[in-house]
Amino acid sequence: MTSKLSLRDFALVLALLAICAFFTLKVPDLGFVSARNLSLLMIDFAITATLAVGMLLVLLPGHIDLSAGSGVGLIGGISAVLVARHGWPVPAAMACGVAVALLLWCAMGNLIVRQRIPAFIITLGGMLVFKGLFWLVIQNRTVPIVIGGQSNLYSLLTTYYLPPMAGYTLAAALTATMTVSRLRANAQCRLHALPGDDSELSFMKLFMAAQLLFLFVIVTNQFRGIPLPAMILGSIAFCVYLLTRHTPFGRYLYAIGGNEEAAIISGIPVRKVTIGAFTMMGVIVAITGLMQTAYSGASTTTIGDLMELDAVAACVIGGVSLKGGRGSVLGVLFGALIMACLLNGMTLLAVEPEKKFIARGLVLILAVWMDQRSQRSAE
Repeated sequence: MTSKLSLRDFALVLALLAICAFFTLKVPDLGFVSARNLSLLMIDFAITATLAVGMLLVLLPGHIDLSAGSGVGLIGGISAVLVARHGWPVPAAMACGVAVALLLWCAMGNLIVRQRIPAFIITLGGMLVFKGLFWLVIQNRTVPIVIGGQSNLYSLLTTYYLPPMAGYTLAAALTATMTVSRLRANAQCRLHALPGDDSELSFMKLFMAAQLLFLFVIVTNQFRGIPLPAMILGSIAFCVYLLTRHTPFGRYLYAIGGNEEAAIISGIPVRKVTIGAFTMMGVIVAITGLMQTAYSGASTTTIGDLMELDAVAACVIGGVSLKGGRGSVLGVLFGALIMACLLNGMTLLAVEPEKKFIARGLVLILAVWMDQRSQRSAE
């Protein structure tokens, strides 16, 4: 038995194309598809998608993290204060921020599983606590990340671009890696008599992926090159993909979200897996916080506002179930890209902030409604 493509498989792609076509026609002088705007869009997308990929890890076992946005601001603020006010080396300040996030999210994971407190309550409390700590850390002031007008490693997180030739080399290497991986996967399926893609379908998937990769490189090279956040996102997404699809830990995440009681009976260490998922979420929150603060150029009281909702919306749009047990990295990336294109297009059209909030809320409601409908139809 081989897998077949259907209209449902292309639903996210069709939705994305429709959104892009709408803003291409509406934004004057084709500003939406200009090389500069697409490059900036990639940075916005990379930051949102990085957090969404982390959110996938806690949604798969059936939990949620409402503290992610406040954590983004807190970790970025801690690193900024250490650099600007205490003269710490940037790498040490960043490492400190990551360590703080790791400890905080590990503590939340322990509270959730050991005290049997719902993740909604713990992370909601964390959202308020982290927001208050964030404002205390920066003392309700703007803390710049660039000292003396000179770029540093912190600012380079969102201002460094890969040289054009290096971008093409990276795309070629990724294409070769995907080809070898696909050939090995198909060989293993045939060896064990498991269902898999036929040769034509495999070629089509690889061809489309390679086209998208090189198109991305060509477009970004028209401005300055591939932005560093896109490479950070690619690395994190690849690691999470391997974790969720090719390791026992990933299979445990899906099993816990599908049926926690059955997972316990099967001998799956539910507590350790859940704590591990939240701990990894903390590391990804820290990386997102560093990128978001670097992109803003300073740590301010608004950094990270509502980012957790954008991450949840991206996950649900991408097919992740809020009840757990279903979702993929690729779907999350498409969902995040749809959210980024919506926000970027509305910004170019000078849509009022209040209407942006309404649009984001409607998208979130629509995504949850679609998730619930798909759950009922599956039952």
